[in-house]
Amino acid sequence: MINQKQLERILPKVEKPARYTGGEINSVVKQEAKVRLAFAFPDLYEIGMSHMGGHILYQLINEEEGLACERVLSPWTDMEAIMRKEGMPLFSLETKRTLKEFDFVGFTLQYEMSFTNILNMLDLGGLEVRRENRLESDPLVIAGGPCVYNPEPLADFIDLFVVGDGEDITLEIMRRYEKGNFSSKKDFLQSLLSLDGIYVPEFYQVDYKEDGTIESRRALVAEAPLVVQRTILKNLDEVYFPEKMIVPFIDTVHDRVMLELFRGCTRGCRFCQAGMIYRPVRERKKDTLVQLAEKLEASTGYEELSLSSLSSSDYTEIEPLINELTEKFAEKRVSLSLPSMRLDTFPKELLKKMQEVRKSGLTFAPEAGSQRLRDVINKGITEDDVIKTTEELFQMGWSTVKLYFMIGLPTETEEDVMGIKDLAYQVKERFFQIPREERKGNLRINVSAACFVPKPFTPFQWFGQPTMDEFKEKQVMLKKSMRDPKVSFSTHDAATSYIEAVIAKGDRRMGKAIETAWRNGAVFDGWGQFFKLNNWLTAFEEVGLDPVFYANRTRDFEEILPWDFLRVGVTKDFLWREYQRALNETITPDCRNNCEACGVIETYGKGVCR
Repeated sequence: MINQKQLERILPKVEKPARYTGGEINSVVKQEAKVRLAFAFPDLYEIGMSHMGGHILYQLINEEEGLACERVLSPWTDMEAIMRKEGMPLFSLETKRTLKEFDFVGFTLQYEMSFTNILNMLDLGGLEVRRENRLESDPLVIAGGPCVYNPEPLADFIDLFVVGDGEDITLEIMRRYEKGNFSSKKDFLQSLLSLDGIYVPEFYQVDYKEDGTIESRRALVAEAPLVVQRTILKNLDEVYFPEKMIVPFIDTVHDRVMLELFRGCTRGCRFCQAGMIYRPVRERKKDTLVQLAEKLEASTGYEELSLSSLSSSDYTEIEPLINELTEKFAEKRVSLSLPSMRLDTFPKELLKKMQEVRKSGLTFAPEAGSQRLRDVINKGITEDDVIKTTEELFQMGWSTVKLYFMIGLPTETEEDVMGIKDLAYQVKERFFQIPREERKGNLRINVSAACFVPKPFTPFQWFGQPTMDEFKEKQVMLKKSMRDPKVSFSTHDAATSYIEAVIAKGDRRMGKAIETAWRNGAVFDGWGQFFKLNNWLTAFEEVGLDPVFYANRTRDFEEILPWDFLRVGVTKDFLWREYQRALNETITPDCRNNCEACGVIETYGKGVCR
């Protein structure tokens, strides 16, 4: 454990000391435990404490006798500088234990640009960043989250990846460790290989062709499966969900109760990794959700309840759920929010009822500026959906709308790019068609255009991302065209999106570049003020990797992709079929209405899809 007096002396010197004190409402301190996991979030406290998966695992593990879960988050740069100067290792918020004092250090991988923070946290915690250099007495480093659907870029640093729903499998790993029926860490890892969702990179070898593509993948021990199947929880009503959550002392990104309605999505947007890897849809019953909402509100005191899922308005009982929650929380002035709404399906009157307590701006995601390109990405909404919905909301009293788009999508033309501006201006015109005396508030349309990053296990995983220069040309084109004071425009940094794509589609060789970039100074690269492209370009040059090979190269179906050994439900054949449909501008309907044989039923059995 760290020196408490030393910590007390340091904290007044840093911004927001509450990031490092612990002791928040509903936090758990277990001084006695047989097995301890440090849940490590590789970003700032305010972001980590807004992560719903962390709250779930934290409370689940701490309700188990003999097991403990404590939080470790990436310290901000001011705190890190003092810690390194003082020789203070990274520590947990609950008991102030250092990383070396845990049995497991578990990272959640939410975003590729946080990967260097993982190495930084290991180093700050006194651990070797490469798994092969760590001691037998050191904790096992494990990882889960959406980025494990291509674990290879971190294979040099992580001992064990958990692919899929993490609740039950994490408990199983800790319970097996508690029994102690193993002679070494390697023996323990080998004993886990029979479980779904377990990937141990040290038990595999990858060979490459002269052109840099993958030749083959070999198991080095008999127990290691050549295909690793994702673990899945089929009945969410039987799955643990916390009845309380930690309430921080300082503002976080999401200061609200988060309630998970369901997992999965049936819409089939071709750019969306989450919509593919989390299939099939699994809903919680309305009564279960109402009970959880009441307990969470009572235990936290939050004044907002967020109904969170990939496409929340698609929840089967959304209207009765919102009606019941609105009635129950009306006297307490608890507002409801639905962060993921579709323009084509959500009842507008229900939205008005939701926001009677507290009205906020609205965010919609047309994603593409033209109908042709929306068909390419299978978005499933029309220009009329966008115009009609925003007009109705203006008539109901809203005046601030955010429209989210992407640039650099497959087959995109200059006309598609300019369609972003055209659509935003049409929305503006509809507001001013409302009689002046009926308008409420001052119109504000915020247009955001992200640079598209193709991800594994999507139909666009074969697509070569546009170059940085091509992205910048599109951004300049839009900035010059949007001169209306009622319409603001913002975009993402093209260089950051480029490096994100390089890592997202990387293989095992990417680990050397990640480590070199970190040693060059790359930390908090998801934060614009810290990202330096040269850190990465220099790293790629030093280790002999061509980033264009990973980000900008279009692949063919026969190529072995770094993540092909994972079985996640949707098949490679289905994804390729969807890619060809995209190139042909063909829509695939919502699979609730027409099964498209994506592979989920074959993988998990009949009855998994509703």
